[in-house]
Amino acid sequence: MQEVLDLIVKHTCEVMPELDDHTFVATDSLRELGANSMDRAEIIMMTLESLSVTIPLVELAGANNVGELAKLIHDKSTS
Repeated sequence: MQEVLDLIVKHTCEVMPELDDHTFVATDSLRELGANSMDRAEIIMMTLESLSVTIPLVELAGANNVGELAKLIHDKSTS
């Protein structure tokens, strides 16, 4: 799951370079960090592409923070 979290952080910094110096923790919310809905969708799509997995975005909508998002992606990509 750490690999997925690291990818989310990497892609978040690519989409939002102003967060390069931010120290990410699992409880960080992309919305609270300033990511709008388009940013969040792009970050998730980039992460899914990096992992070569296809998960409908609606299945990831319940994640409240990057830790929960990483767990959802991890669990769905390994099942």
